[in-house]
Amino acid sequence: MNDFDFLYGSWDVANRRLTAPLGPGPGTWVEFPGHAVVRPLFGGAGNIDEITFPTLDRQGVTLRLFDQETKQWSIHWSDSRTGRLDPPVTGGFTGDRGDFHGKDTYDGRPIRVHFIWYRLGPDTARWEQEFSADGGRTWELNWTMDLTRTGRAGA
Repeated sequence: MNDFDFLYGSWDVANRRLTAPLGPGPGTWVEFPGHAVVRPLFGGAGNIDEITFPTLDRQGVTLRLFDQETKQWSIHWSDSRTGRLDPPVTGGFTGDRGDFHGKDTYDGRPIRVHFIWYRLGPDTARWEQEFSADGGRTWELNWTMDLTRTGRAGA
């Protein structure tokens, strides 16, 4: 239940995102900054983070909840561009790596989504997002976030 405790606090976030995931041919990557603040909920059985992307004039929020029955996390995302809560991904951690899977749509077609969290030490972490349009046989990495701590929780 305490898998995401490492994330509490504030972070600078270096984003790298593919502009047209699952498109024909090689995609173009863009880089942009972010700043995230992560707070615990329910005594560690949940957390919420708010992220700002200043160069995009956009904000996002992630809600993570630990299901006491299944012992798995669900991760929910929304951003100011849509105001919509995307379908969750679910999963958990093995050691310092967390894998979370879900189903969604992209550009009107069904896809599978995979989030990977890496705990890299007390002051660094990495998140990756992959999409699959073929039922999970192949995956395309389309977004990475490299996090560097700027403040502890409650600081």
